[in-house]
Amino acid sequence: MSGVADEVRERIESDAYCETLGIDLIELDSGYAQTELTITEDLLNFHGTPHGGAIYSLADAAFAAASNSYGEAAVALETNVSYLDAVDTGETLSAVAEETHLADSTAEYEVTVTAQNGERIATFRGRVYRP
Repeated sequence: MSGVADEVRERIESDAYCETLGIDLIELDSGYAQTELTITEDLLNFHGTPHGGAIYSLADAAFAAASNSYGEAAVALETNVSYLDAVDTGETLSAVAEETHLADSTAEYEVTVTAQNGERIATFRGRVYRP
């Protein structure tokens, strides 16, 4: 059973930007989240590979869900992403965000983005402030 309140889960799941891109919230717990995105033609760049912004958005959605899972507002202070590989159209990517540090007003998260075969295609790190 998740330690996340139903109203918090519902608020996170109602993200219009994620809905527009096709990002789904798969799992949510305190300080943890998993999101998924299937790469479609609409998400490709001019090279014919997944746009970095789509990969970033998938990781950022997991980061936002995990950091806001406690029911308190958490806003990003800084993020960075390392792109490691590309995938084909039709591939479903998964992003898993895990809390790596929690303090009174800040927290840090590491997000691993993997392809269906389990290979890491991106690593994302983010830090939040809780006002």
